[in-house]
Amino acid sequence: MAHLSLKEKLTILADAAKYDASCASSGTAKRDSRTGGIGSTEGMGICHAYAPDGRCISLLKILLTNYCQFDCHYCINRKSSSVRRAAFTVKEVVDLTLGFYRRNYIEGLFLSSGIIRSPDHTMEQLVQVAQTLREGHGFKGYIHLKTIPDADPEIVAQAGLWADRVSINIELPTTSALTRLAPDKSEKRITGAMSDMKFLIADAKDASRRYKSAPVFAPAGQSTQMIVGADGATDAQIVDRAASLYRGYKMRRVYYSAFSPIPDASAVLPLKRPPLLREHRLYQSDWLMRFYGFAPHEISDAAENGMLPLDIDPKLAWALKFRSAFPVDVNRSEKERLLRVPGLGVKAVNTIVSTRRFRTLRLEDVARLTQSIAKVRPFIIAADWRPTALTDRADLRRLLSPREQQLELFAA
Repeated sequence: MAHLSLKEKLTILADAAKYDASCASSGTAKRDSRTGGIGSTEGMGICHAYAPDGRCISLLKILLTNYCQFDCHYCINRKSSSVRRAAFTVKEVVDLTLGFYRRNYIEGLFLSSGIIRSPDHTMEQLVQVAQTLREGHGFKGYIHLKTIPDADPEIVAQAGLWADRVSINIELPTTSALTRLAPDKSEKRITGAMSDMKFLIADAKDASRRYKSAPVFAPAGQSTQMIVGADGATDAQIVDRAASLYRGYKMRRVYYSAFSPIPDASAVLPLKRPPLLREHRLYQSDWLMRFYGFAPHEISDAAENGMLPLDIDPKLAWALKFRSAFPVDVNRSEKERLLRVPGLGVKAVNTIVSTRRFRTLRLEDVARLTQSIAKVRPFIIAADWRPTALTDRADLRRLLSPREQQLELFAA
């Protein structure tokens, strides 16, 4: 192994980590700072990601190493890849994290790794980084560890004692795709590790309710990631798999990462990346399931041949396909029906429900709660508004389609 400077290692291993999307830090608990220490999960810094509550999160996002024993076709760090390799020591990662924090560059650490020597050895090093930061330096900031399902479950369990969030990537939405594109990985081992982590998190929560002295264990839960467009899975299949992960393993988040062609790519991979807008539509559908009460089959019903439309968001697609559910009376309809209205977010609906207790809402009142009243009007009734024949217009989709596609996150 050629001797590399710390700066060279950082350049290589920060770049190698960019393909992992599952590094948001929402949902963590503030650690007890009465005993001193440094760092915080709250505050402001350089923006790298946004939590769902709007906080700006800055993370040092790196790999421990990009050496790997596995040969996953879609991974730039696979064994057969010709990329430049590097590896940090545990001390180097600890020192980098503390150094970046003290300069106010980051609020926490996202650490993943290729498999070097063995899954157990690699997982032990990941855990050692987090444990050293917590115990050796009193670090109170956010830590997210990517765990390795092939490692000994007892070692994986240690990650939850020191990290705020742990994650295990499912990688691909179907078993056949994982078998074909990641021959060294086993879906059974991946889901088994997810199941183990789910029970450990549940046990820790139960213990914390019973005993004040119970140790904190992965307070921000677990997350996973699926690659979009590396195989032939449809959006409907991806949505169904995401729903099963939320339901079966109590995932805090499922992340979607559009496949990006890599150097020395395998012949079995597509030559082009899928439209980035496809990834965005999947995030929107994820939001519908998590915050708007949509079942996965309802999102699939709005898809066209299994694929979500790119010209309009999935909520509008559902509304246009099931127009008999509209119009919805903003002054009388229950909250669940209001959440189905295109253009109305959760905050707007909550405001409508609380305000209408005191006065009758007009169209102009609703307009103040949305970015586009034109998108809302065909689907609602207000005190001074009824969309006569508008909902049934054959060209309504064209009228409501944005002139320019934008990649904003779906407003909750």
